[in-house]
Amino acid sequence: MLRISLDALQVLDAIDRRGSFSGAAKELFRVPSTISYTVSTLEEGLGVQLFDRLGPRVALTDAGRELLREGRHLLKAAQDLEHRVRRVASGWETEFAIGLDSVFPSITLGEDIEAFYGVAQGTRLRIVQEALSGTWEALLDARVDIAVAVGEGPSGGGYVSETIGEVDFVFAVAPSHPLAGVDHALGKADLQPHRAVAVADSARRLIPRTVGLLFGQDALTVPDIDSKLRFQLAGLGFGFLPEGLARPAIDAGQLIEKQVEEPRAPETIRIAWRSDESGAALDWWRSRLRQWRVHERLRRRVRFA
Repeated sequence: MLRISLDALQVLDAIDRRGSFSGAAKELFRVPSTISYTVSTLEEGLGVQLFDRLGPRVALTDAGRELLREGRHLLKAAQDLEHRVRRVASGWETEFAIGLDSVFPSITLGEDIEAFYGVAQGTRLRIVQEALSGTWEALLDARVDIAVAVGEGPSGGGYVSETIGEVDFVFAVAPSHPLAGVDHALGKADLQPHRAVAVADSARRLIPRTVGLLFGQDALTVPDIDSKLRFQLAGLGFGFLPEGLARPAIDAGQLIEKQVEEPRAPETIRIAWRSDESGAALDWWRSRLRQWRVHERLRRRVRFA
């Protein structure tokens, strides 16, 4: 008879992440005594101590860490098996994650999500916001099932991508910025003394991209395009912005578009998915995203802001 159950492994995993029996109990919607009983039963059955009790906090022993390290592979395999069984039965994934570059706020998916819920059979959606190479990395690491990404994908394969549009960029500053009154195309000598606002690449493993920065230039790094826009509106820096995002602010006099000697080339917008994946939700989202008008989606964010 097996002494290790999936339920016990799930309890160990929750304790390790939460740092206490009570934290695991809250996460798993159980009473602490049940968590304690599960651990004690497992320790007794295996004849080893899995946790060092340090008052209300607990820490895994060496044996406990080894059990959990291998046990997490079993938990992942069991979860994958559940998903496959349900997918075979209905054709629809139990959960579907969409990776969205920060050029697009998640609300731009609103109409698509509403339409999806009208046809999907119990699929839970999850939106993951990333930036630059981070969107591609989320796809390759299987953290998302489909990605709406900017620029070229990484080498190495394992995925399929299609271009669905292109984003143009404009260089803009606030009316209060020192560069606002310069009457010629801005060159490196004009830009170097001033602060740029840059979006941080969210990649953890792939080589991060740096866009629009001069060597040695002062930079304010922010997590997404929305933050970049707001800091440029406040006059705290300059930089390139998607034309569809910046145009309403330019038309309203909140930003001034400036000509530069080295404009930023347009970026392609691609949808991508792993080549070994299939499912009804993936088919639906591929078809839906192919119909996007990228320029309209960029402008739509302003109405929902």
